[in-house]
Amino acid sequence: MGKLLLTPPIAFVIVLLASASTYLALRIFTLRRKGAPEGLTRPYACGEEISDRFMMPDYGQFFPFAFFFTILHVVAMMTATVPAEVASAVVMVALYIIGAAVGLTVLYRK
Repeated sequence: MGKLLLTPPIAFVIVLLASASTYLALRIFTLRRKGAPEGLTRPYACGEEISDRFMMPDYGQFFPFAFFFTILHVVAMMTATVPAEVASAVVMVALYIIGAAVGLTVLYRK
């Protein structure tokens, strides 16, 4: 019976029930509002009034940095985990580094 409780589905249900019971028990300490304030459903913009129309953020500057870090992390992972004794592995790491250099050149080309 002890090992049955440690199986992933049973352990998940036990943790889920414990979390739900803790949530329900601690709800008595929350502050409750009698009525919803006027601006509760409006978007917050650091105290400034913003229009209700759809706002589209610009990710044009974000994606090059995201790709940059992704490429460098993959290259770092490959160079750190490949054994140095295997000659074909060293060639593979060199190809990854060359590929990363080409990729970053293309990414930041104007």
